[in-house]
Amino acid sequence: MGVRRKARENALKMLFACEMGKHPVDWVIDNFWEYFESNSEGREFADLLVRGTVDHLKEIDKAIQSVSIHWKITRMASVDRNILRMAAFELFHVKEVPKRVTLNEAIEIAKRFGTEDSWAFINGILDKLAGVVD
Repeated sequence: MGVRRKARENALKMLFACEMGKHPVDWVIDNFWEYFESNSEGREFADLLVRGTVDHLKEIDKAIQSVSIHWKITRMASVDRNILRMAAFELFHVKEVPKRVTLNEAIEIAKRFGTEDSWAFINGILDKLAGVVD
């Protein structure tokens, strides 16, 4: 598994912990790295994804909701919602990563951590979001 894939998976775990535990992002990040290892590149990228997603959460949720016609963001499965949020942040703010890479990574992570249908759901929403990114 590549460094960035592992970083994305770690970021998903931290975002899930932030949401479910209602803990501050800095507390979650500090505690996560206390128990899990990563090289500096992986840790830096994971931290960027987590902090960036949390910092832009309102913008990200609004964008996701605008393309998710039949699903309110609050009714989405938490894992799916956090994969979408993380990938949306990456699409909107991490310009050095090609859109196709972001979409493929989100789909693969959904296959690993989501339900049987998560990957298709995430693919549909991210395809629409990618279409609005300049």
